[in-house]
Amino acid sequence: MTEMAGLKPKHFQWHVADRIATLRLDRPDRKNPLTFDSYAELRDTFRALPYASDVDVVIFASNGGNFCSGGDVHDIIGPLVGMDMKELLAFTRMTGDLVKAMLHCGKPIIAAVDGICVGAGAIVAMASDLRLATPEAKCAFLFTRVGLAGCDMGACAMLPRIIGQGRAAELLYTGRVMTAEEGAAWGFWNALHGAEALEAEALKLAQRIAAGPTFAHAMTKTQLVQEWNMGLDQAIESEAQAQAICMQTRDFERAYHAFVGKEKPVFQGD
Repeated sequence: MTEMAGLKPKHFQWHVADRIATLRLDRPDRKNPLTFDSYAELRDTFRALPYASDVDVVIFASNGGNFCSGGDVHDIIGPLVGMDMKELLAFTRMTGDLVKAMLHCGKPIIAAVDGICVGAGAIVAMASDLRLATPEAKCAFLFTRVGLAGCDMGACAMLPRIIGQGRAAELLYTGRVMTAEEGAAWGFWNALHGAEALEAEALKLAQRIAAGPTFAHAMTKTQLVQEWNMGLDQAIESEAQAQAICMQTRDFERAYHAFVGKEKPVFQGD
């Protein structure tokens, strides 16, 4: 196991306290666009998280009133125009690998979204487990507006499962902004909070999750991802095996003794 508190990324802010990591992109003057390097560093960070002993929850936060404006026009989109197919496919696979790394990191991810959340930024929010936003949040899967398909980084698989096929199709075909109110009504946002309260609410949610049985949370995240590709019989059997594993943990035993003693269990993740 490794510890992530000492991580010093070059392309985003990273802070770990009380087993909660807070990550924010660090180009607020440009509404936090992604570059080739920040994509790769984010992917590698989430790939390392399954082995992190000091992080139980991740908050992907906003910075300067915005979440992420997607791929940088000058640093990414411009160079892509001049690439050949082999180079383009290497790039699109890398961006998809960021989503895979988020899905398989074993830690619940909370997106705390204020302001602009478009393109790859919308994908990062989509790939998070829980999504909080402000009423000012503007989320758009705007790939079609730059001449690309809406099927980017898993959007055609994941977005319909969150908000429904028809709504997802509309957003992916038109590239229009999904308002915060629409996103909340459709289930994309778990809750809306004022900008002054957003991060405090995200931290409160993260603390609640971190105080729970974190080994079992990792199992829940694994099952949420794996069961997309299972039939119902397979899913029920897989959950039976997962739950049997969790029943071997000390947290399960602690919960039993706490219940018998009419106390609140104190989980330790083992």
